Amino acid sequence: MLKRIGVQQLIVGMYLKEFCGSWLEHPFWRSSFVITDAKDIDTIRASSVREVWIDCAKGLDLPPGEAGVALAEAEACVEVEQVATARAVRDTARVASAAEFARAARIVAKSRQAVTSMFEEARMGKAVNTGGAQRLVEEISDSVSRSAGALISLARLKTADDYTYMHSVAVCALMVALGRQLGLGDDEVRSAGIAGLLHDLGKAAIPIEILNKPGRLTDAEFAIVKEHPEKGHAMLLPSSDVDPVALDVVLHHHEKDDGSGYPRRLAGAAISIFAKMAAVCDVYDAITSNRPYKAGWDPAESLRKMAEWSKGHFDPAVFQAFVKSIGIYPIGSLVLLNCGRLGVVIEQNTKSLLSPQVKVFFSTGSKARILPEVLDLARPGCRLKIISREDPAKWNFPDLNEIWSGLAPATR
Repeated sequence: MLKRIGVQQLIVGMYLKEFCGSWLEHPFWRSSFVITDAKDIDTIRASSVREVWIDCAKGLDLPPGEAGVALAEAEACVEVEQVATARAVRDTARVASAAEFARAARIVAKSRQAVTSMFEEARMGKAVNTGGAQRLVEEISDSVSRSAGALISLARLKTADDYTYMHSVAVCALMVALGRQLGLGDDEVRSAGIAGLLHDLGKAAIPIEILNKPGRLTDAEFAIVKEHPEKGHAMLLPSSDVDPVALDVVLHHHEKDDGSGYPRRLAGAAISIFAKMAAVCDVYDAITSNRPYKAGWDPAESLRKMAEWSKGHFDPAVFQAFVKSIGIYPIGSLVLLNCGRLGVVIEQNTKSLLSPQVKVFFSTGSKARILPEVLDLARPGCRLKIISREDPAKWNFPDLNEIWSGLAPATR
């Protein structure tokens, strides 16, 4: 029996079926679970959620004397809500990255919270409910549809401490964008996103002191880290609703095209298209992110490095599609124009990867800041062009991320 109750009526032992309200408002990465800890109730009450659905057939009912929603009314409400949800048009209309950054930032913040909880549950040995990841992937996928670069570029701005969790979010978004570039169907793109979100789940079994070690890993420590694909695969196997694509990607995302990867040393056609996609997305986000032992590389420079490694490491067709999906100069890349001005890439041009939109803000001639101006290098008659990638560390602009995103650090 389903009942809709106020959050003040929640008690340990109830089966929480669904939160009433936006997914972005509730404090958990999944919506359906048995409440086993009173702290979870405190967390729910502290959120903006005021009502929830409970399933009395799977958990405790309300105490005698407390009013709930009658069965017929509850089922009618559920049916109405399901119909409304089915009829609702998902907001996937394309917008400029600048218009998506704020919304993407909220999704990134929620995703960080959700994936952290998922990893903590896995670390404690709890069964991984992969069905709970569906809504998270849907939100990320819709954001990528509205603007492929906004969420992907924001997810790159992770701290060394939350790298493991936010890396999963970034790879999810990259997999969605790459899947669309490759022409995969909607179901395949969804599977790719879920696989990207779960690909590093096995790191929940790796000691934190190794994952967050500030220096180079010893051979013995690296051997432990290399166990994470098999550990993650073992964590997912007991789940009844696990996507087969996720199982494959979790186990094989470190395989290389020439057979030098791990854990099975698969090569070429023996590696699935999804695992090949994950290999590219995983490496790109890893090298563009700040890690405990090194600062991330500029996105454009990272692509150049990956192109050098691509033979033998990545599937050539998949890597080429990846570059097309994020651009030769991904959002946030610092570039020098032939006019002598520095700028950051803020938008891709799908018809010309060499001519993105750039926000210029610095004159190398006068060595001074200038009034920021957005230039569309693909505009007919425009003679401006990018002549080089620039290393942000060389110029040391402390507000570079704010320049291209328009967001203050506290909102990212």
